[in-house]
Amino acid sequence: MPGMPWTQEQVIAAAPDAASVTAGRKLASPGPWSGTGANDALLWGSCQGSGKKPYQVSIDLTGPAFRCSCPSRKFPCKHAIALLLLWSAGAIGDGEVSEFASSWADERATRAQKPTRAATPVDPEAQAARRAERVATMDAGAAEFTRWLSDLVRAGVADALRRPQAWWETAASRLVDAQLPGLAERVRDTGADVVVGLDAADLLERIGVWWMLVRAWDRRADLTTAESADLHAALGWPTPTAEVRAGVVESRVWTVVGAHRDEKGRLAQQRTWLRDDDGRYRMLLETAGPGQSLGVPQLAGARLRADLAVYPGAEPCRGLFVGDPEPVGSGVSLGPGTTLDAALADAAAALAATPWRDRHPVTLADVRFGDGHVVDPRGSSLALVDDTPSTMLAAVSGGRADLAFGEIDGGRLRVLTIDVDGRVVPL
Repeated sequence: MPGMPWTQEQVIAAAPDAASVTAGRKLASPGPWSGTGANDALLWGSCQGSGKKPYQVSIDLTGPAFRCSCPSRKFPCKHAIALLLLWSAGAIGDGEVSEFASSWADERATRAQKPTRAATPVDPEAQAARRAERVATMDAGAAEFTRWLSDLVRAGVADALRRPQAWWETAASRLVDAQLPGLAERVRDTGADVVVGLDAADLLERIGVWWMLVRAWDRRADLTTAESADLHAALGWPTPTAEVRAGVVESRVWTVVGAHRDEKGRLAQQRTWLRDDDGRYRMLLETAGPGQSLGVPQLAGARLRADLAVYPGAEPCRGLFVGDPEPVGSGVSLGPGTTLDAALADAAAALAATPWRDRHPVTLADVRFGDGHVVDPRGSSLALVDDTPSTMLAAVSGGRADLAFGEIDGGRLRVLTIDVDGRVVPL
């Protein structure tokens, strides 16, 4: 028998954009489909298009991963979304796996088992020389940015708020040249926000964070290993994946509690939050540059047995999967949850340890939504972020939720997932 179908909300959350959902809905009827079927791991079917040969659609539900013979470069494409919607509506039953879906699944399994090529031996002297060269470039860039910040403050925040976006872009470009891309992205985003009306208090807070970053870089010899790792990540000096995989690996069952995409500036990011049964959070981060696309996020509420390599740094840490995760169920609770006061205290402690960290994960219990705020049973409230999908939140929650997972960002809450009467719904 096929596994538990996704909800429509889960299908929509997996779509790359709203246009793909609209196009998928138009195809989500039995008419153009043939040879459909599902089991615990796969969903498949053929969709008749304008040509003679129907498009062959295969979906690995454990990934999730998608394949369609159509020419679309979107993942999932409209055909895959339509097939998922049909499955969600109960219109697809079990059956013998089609040859094209079975072959694709076998190819994926073979690739997963294929041993990786041995890494090229590292020349320690050359590596040390490259590191020293980068550090020198970053030192010079940090010194120049310190002078730029001093000039900005001397001229006044009001003057900075009148500056055109090109002024901010110039500063960001210099930071990129100085191999400080993380700091450059913060400056670039601020320039875009100034254009649309960033207020003085928010700008002053960001300037303070930038100042802490460059001062911390100057004093990097005094930092702990975790503090140094967080600083490198904030400045845009990533830890090599090979080093992460060779470090701490956590083997346990994880619950996918939420995911969010940011498409701001030149980079797109996808954050997926995991939580283990002891309440520890881990974040999967994917970044795509111009012309690149982000992968499909894990389904909110899914339970995955996986080995997770953990990046160095303060809690909550970033991680990456070592191998493919194994699904062990779905539709479970996001909990346990906490109160707003406890969540804010936890976020404050994390911010004290890493003052340039932007977001903090939290799961709240028994909350109400209204007037742009979330309210807990004690009456404590917190404003929601401006881009909250309020209409959708009201429609799926009815103004309340047993549990709500989200990110505290800039003193506001970004709701990513809610649990209403045992139903996990991503926003």
